[in-house]
Amino acid sequence: MKDYYKINEISKLYGIGTDSLRYYEKVGVLKPRRDKNDYRLYSLKDIYKLNVIRDLRQLGFSMQQIKEYLDCQSIDNTLQLLLKEQDVIHAQMKKLRITEQILRQRIRTLTKSAQTPDSCFTVKSFPDRPCLQLNTHITRDEEMDFAVKKLHRKHEHRIHDFGNQSIGAYVSAEDLKKGILGVFHSVFFILEEKTKEYDFILPTGDYLSYTYRGGYHQSPDRILELLAYAKETGRQILDEPFELYLIDNRDTVLTEEFLTEIQVRVSKDSPK
Repeated sequence: MKDYYKINEISKLYGIGTDSLRYYEKVGVLKPRRDKNDYRLYSLKDIYKLNVIRDLRQLGFSMQQIKEYLDCQSIDNTLQLLLKEQDVIHAQMKKLRITEQILRQRIRTLTKSAQTPDSCFTVKSFPDRPCLQLNTHITRDEEMDFAVKKLHRKHEHRIHDFGNQSIGAYVSAEDLKKGILGVFHSVFFILEEKTKEYDFILPTGDYLSYTYRGGYHQSPDRILELLAYAKETGRQILDEPFELYLIDNRDTVLTEEFLTEIQVRVSKDSPK
């Protein structure tokens, strides 16, 4: 066995590029000697260090950490290094588990929404739903997107999973009666968790619901249909109607795939 090896030999032996070997020398991890022709010569000690570098790099250690370790190598330092990296890995695993939960929830929600029948009226019962709200005048889709982003920016410390966030917008029934169509006066997020910090509550009760697919130009007609159906079935409307965007431009650029649900709180029972 030779005592010294040239850079190309080390490169082939370890599958490490010569640029990487020169970098290791630059940061002071390796210190090859030079022959009379100024060629780098790597000793058996350098080869031992390369084994350590390779193992620690596979565990995710930075070159600075590896250098500090090699400079003061001992059992205590080895244990401290490994325990510290173990903590980092545990934190990464926790983050990955949270990300996986978000993805699973989004898959479930999107799959359910994609299979939701449209163009039918139903009555749904809900408990109190706390919401965050931004009051603003909205007449165009671009204004709606901007308002949603503004509301999210205000509460992004609380809304970590924006992809699964329930987003809604209020329309004025009075505007609709006056023939003022396509105007919304607020956007809101429905909070999944119970909280004491909210802007308003969608109160517990029965909500008449109607879902439609396609572009938002349908919105005024669909809301009027919902209000007309409530009147026909003898249900008293208790609040302003609102839309919930179950499938929107967070999920698809195909407007025909959009799914919007209109809800309005109604009296518990229709009059006899």
